[in-house]
Parts: sequence; C-alpha cells; structure tokens
Amino acid sequence: MTDSEAPAAGHSRRVHLPKPKNSAGRNLPAAIATGLALIALVLVATWVGPVMWYPVVCLAMALAMWEVLTRLREHGFGVYRFTIIVLGLSMVVSTWPFGYPGLLATFTVSALAIMFSRLFFHGRNTPPQNYVRDTAVSIFVLVWIGLFGSFAAMISRLESGDVTGSHFILTFIACVVANDVGGYVAGVLFGSHPMAPAVSPKKSWEGFAGSVLFGAVTGVLTGMFMLASPWWTGLIFGVGTVLCATMGDLVESQFKRELGIKDMSGLLPGHGGMMDRVDGILPAAAATWLLMSVVVI
Repeated sequence: MTDSEAPAAGHSRRVHLPKPKNSAGRNLPAAIATGLALIALVLVATWVGPVMWYPVVCLAMALAMWEVLTRLREHGFGVYRFTIIVLGLSMVVSTWPFGYPGLLATFTVSALAIMFSRLFFHGRNTPPQNYVRDTAVSIFVLVWIGLFGSFAAMISRLESGDVTGSHFILTFIACVVANDVGGYVAGVLFGSHPMAPAVSPKKSWEGFAGSVLFGAVTGVLTGMFMLASPWWTGLIFGVGTVLCATMGDLVESQFKRELGIKDMSGLLPGHGGMMDRVDGILPAAAATWLLMSVVVI
C-alpha cells in the first residue's frame, strides 16, 4: 500500500455491512416495543406456571378467534362468533384436568355442535345457505386456533424428572423467537428468491434458511441445557418448530389473501392483530408438544 492509499492518521478502516435488500415492512420501533412487552408477559406466565400460562393462552386464543371470525363475518360468512370462541376456550380448559383425552372429547362435541346448529343459522323455516362452506370454515377455525392453541397450553403440563413445564415452555418460546429473528434478519438483508410467491411474495428462501439456522442452534442449546436431552433431540425441536411456524405463516397469508386483507386487525402496534402474531406459533405448539412427549418424556 502506498502512502496515498493508506488511511488517514486517526481514522480506522471502514467495515461495510451488507446493504438491506428489502424494507422491514413495518413500524420497527413499535414492533420491537410490542414484541418485548409480549415476551415479558410470556416469561412471567412461564415463571408462575400453568395457573397463569393457561389464562394467557386463553386470552390470546380468544382475541385471535374474535379477529378471524369478525373478518369472516365481514366477508359474508355465516359463522357463530361467540359460540365458536366459547367452544374453542372449552377445549383449552378441558386439558387442565383431563389432558389430551379431554381435548379430543371437547373437540368432538364442538364439531358436532357446529355441524348441527349451522342447519338452523337462519331459523327453522329458512333453508340453510352456504352450509358446507360455513360449517367447514367454522371447524377450520376450531382446529387452527382452538385445537392447536390447546397444545400450547398443554406444554406447561409436561414434566420429565427434574425438568418442569416451565423448561418446556421456555424451550418452545426460544425456538419460536429464533425462527422469527433469523427469518426476519436474513430476509431483510439477503432475501431475493421468493419461497411461495403465489401465497406470500415477501417470504424468501434466504429468510427460511436464516430461520432454520437460528432455530436449529437454539433448539440444540435449549435442549441440552434446559431439558437435559441429547443434542439431536434439540435439533429436532428447533427444525420442527421452524417448519411448522413457516407453514403456519403461509396458511394465514393465504387466508388473508382470499379475504383481501393485509392484517387481521390493528390490535398490536407493529404486528397487526393477535392472529398475525400467533399464526406460526399455533401449529408449532402442536408439533412441539408431540415431539417433546415422544422424544423427551
């Protein structure tokens, strides 16, 4: 290097960071503040245990179902909003004393109640309209939010030796956060190859790779140090969470695309609605409960 090429005295060489390829797509300060508040609530509920975790899950599910069912009603679907919310919450509550047999029983009763009651949505003297469509979407909401949300609640009831439900919840939440952070950072900085452009044009393969990397590392670490399980079980948790969370995001994207809306609501600043926040968490919770029940317990 010649003298003319050398850095000026007192100045260090500049480090060039990757230039973002995509915009953040949201109000980042508001999103961070809301995210931190939600994480704080989750951590407190985790520390207190099922007695607080269950109400938190029920509140999130009730808000998510209210948003989804309200949007459906606005677009002409004949769905019982209050009834479905009550049925969905009953599925969660039933798992406290009865576990998954209680969930199976309440889900069966709920599905039957919707199938039968929808016949008389317009009264006994008026023929049902769009019966198959509206019944199917009602049961879909029960599965999407009620059933999957019940598994999120049941994670707090898992135990294995000295490993309590709080450890299982923290492992699950850590993998979910890692999925979001990894996908967001990699997608913003490097995202250029759409993953499923017909469903969600902004979701990229680069973002998915970031989610897999962050989720796998987090799963291995939390599995080893929080669940006292072999590294490969944590890897299964991490990657399984990422796969289900990603597909959950795509499901909600298609749902909103068919309704022609951007967000389920404006309840959470920077995040949209509650359903926009838990869309990936719900199927990931079901997969996590199943994997942890089979591999760890």
